Amino acid sequence: MLRLILLILISASSAIAESVVIGMDKEKVAITATFDGSQILLFGAVKRDKPAPLGDIQVIVTIAGPSEPISVHRKSKVFGIWMNTDTVEVDAAPSFYAVATSSDLSSTINDTEDLRYKVSIPRAIRSVGAPMDVSDAASFSDAVIRIRSDQGLYQLLENTVDIDEQTLFRTSIEMPADISDGDYTARILLTRDGNVTATDTDAVGVAPPIPLAQILIREAKDAFLVRREDGLFKAIGDNVAPNGDFESGEIVPSVTAGVLEGSNVNPIRAMIALIEHQRDFEEQIKFIKEAKTIDESGNTMMKPS
Repeated sequence: MLRLILLILISASSAIAESVVIGMDKEKVAITATFDGSQILLFGAVKRDKPAPLGDIQVIVTIAGPSEPISVHRKSKVFGIWMNTDTVEVDAAPSFYAVATSSDLSSTINDTEDLRYKVSIPRAIRSVGAPMDVSDAASFSDAVIRIRSDQGLYQLLENTVDIDEQTLFRTSIEMPADISDGDYTARILLTRDGNVTATDTDAVGVAPPIPLAQILIREAKDAFLVRREDGLFKAIGDNVAPNGDFESGEIVPSVTAGVLEGSNVNPIRAMIALIEHQRDFEEQIKFIKEAKTIDESGNTMMKPS
């Protein structure tokens, strides 16, 4: 009995000999009109109560976006027409998932720990529900991984975590422009010989854009417009709503975010031409004044004394 208690104490003390702390350079990512992706720097340190055990540590860093159920369809050609023939429901798949490791993933964590902590991308996808007549359900989850990997939403970044003196580590993960908003979870796993010895988590929020105003865009080719007192135009007529809105024309107008409106003139040349015209106008006014002065002087000299 005493020996069993000693073994438990020894194993417990070795389990808490190391702990890991995670940090990030940003706590929130704002999706603005010009958002084209973001890079998150993750760093951390290993805390020890006593000298480090023998052997090198390995570090795994994961970032997971909000999970959501998805339906995966398989198309087949039926009588010359492509149709959805099979459908598999995935209970939960992260909208974004990235795994960064200090070594090859297979040598960093073993299969048992991968199944327990759901580290690899296939393990992060939960519960693929397939009908009885679908024998290759795994191919549907493989399709999700393949499509989202091509979009940059699923990433396996092996040998990208830098470890200094078996204590400090850092890595960076790129988030694409089309990520979903919500709460993202960052996780650090410390491993030795393929076994997880310590973990830590943190959260980063991806905030959706905040609307500041709404713009009504209409094609007003056939609308009757009049100038307002402030210099802007408004539509008048029987088909104009009280708020000034009216039915758009055949052309569908649009606004492209992050793009400046072009012009059919060169602004620098136009400014130079304006200055030249202003100088010409001033010279003409000066000439008119001098001519008027000469004319008045001539009239004075011609008057009888």
